[in-house]
Formats: sequence, structure tokens, C-alpha cells
Amino acid sequence: MHIVDGAVSGPIVAAGALLSAGGIALGLRAMTLDRIPTAGVLAASFFVASLIHVPVGPSSVHLILNGLAGLVLGWAAFPALFVGLVLQAVFFGFGGVTVLGINTLAIALPAVLIGAALRPLIAGAGPARAAVLGGIGGAGALALTGVVIAAALALTGAGFVPAAKLVLVAHLPVMVIEGLLTAAAVGLLHRVRPDLFTALATS
Repeated sequence: MHIVDGAVSGPIVAAGALLSAGGIALGLRAMTLDRIPTAGVLAASFFVASLIHVPVGPSSVHLILNGLAGLVLGWAAFPALFVGLVLQAVFFGFGGVTVLGINTLAIALPAVLIGAALRPLIAGAGPARAAVLGGIGGAGALALTGVVIAAALALTGAGFVPAAKLVLVAHLPVMVIEGLLTAAAVGLLHRVRPDLFTALATS
């Protein structure tokens, strides 16, 4: 899910940085004190989940749990996931420093969109239906991340179109795993803290 340094053009890097900065600013405004511990846990989960990754051309494929982050944090997923990406780039060289913006955008924007679309539905659902919706959100967020990564590669130049297609195909099996994990997490949260999704749905 990481684009490596030098893989995309300057305009794509600049656009990603600008849009991510806006998302992080909105996320910091939404980061209330009671959300900080949750954001830290989800940032750590993202960091650990993506340590096992498979290089695919100029990108890589791995679990990211961004659907869960979006369902729980909303816009606050932007700074939480950004912190995880910075630590990965600095300590392990995943992705790179110059592409932090586009990588953050590719992972956090789908999280926010999925959260906005499904959080109200989860709040009004029973535990079983909430788990199903969570699974859809987990798989959907990963799919959208693949689309953003593929679009960034394709817009860089025609030579990257085959790599963009490969990235999309490689995400398919990971979507299934991501969906199952997110379904389990949302089902558990809905049972032990149903008020969490109700509060988020009205925030």
C-alpha cells in the first residue's frame, strides 16, 4: 500500500502533500481528548499490521486496517495514520519521506469516506449486522486505497499503467482478510461499547 520514493511524478507528490495537509488539519480539529488513546491504539495497529508486506512493483500490499480507523475515528484517522506512516518511513524505509503525502492520502481518505458512509448505519444496527457492515467497510476502504494508489501511478505516466493494474489485482485477496478482521473488531466493539458508534454518528 506504500508508494516508494521516486515512483510518482512531482505534481502527484505535491498534490498528495497538499491534500494530506488539509486532511491532517481537519483531523487534528476533530481529535478530542477522549479520542487520543483510541487514535494511538489504531495508529499502532496500522503500524504493526503493515510490517508484513509484499512488494508489488513500485508499491506494496499488506493489511492496513484503515476501514476500522475511519469507522472509529472519522477525520481523526488522518493524523493517526500519518504518524504510523512517518514511523514506518523513518525506521524501516517503507514508502519514503517524499511520498508521505500521497501515501497518507491513499490510506486515510478512504478511511474517512467509509466512516462517514457506514458509521450511522452501524450505530443503528444490531451486533451481527454491525459486524457485516464493518466487514464491508474494511474491504471497501482497502479497495479504495488500491484505486487511489493505482490512479497515482497511472497519472504519473503510461509506463506505470501495467503496475497500476497489478496493484489493483494484488489487493483482491487482502481485501477478504481485511474485511474479516474489521468485521470481528466492529462486532466486538458493538457488543461491549455500542455507545461508541452512537456518539460518533452524531459528532
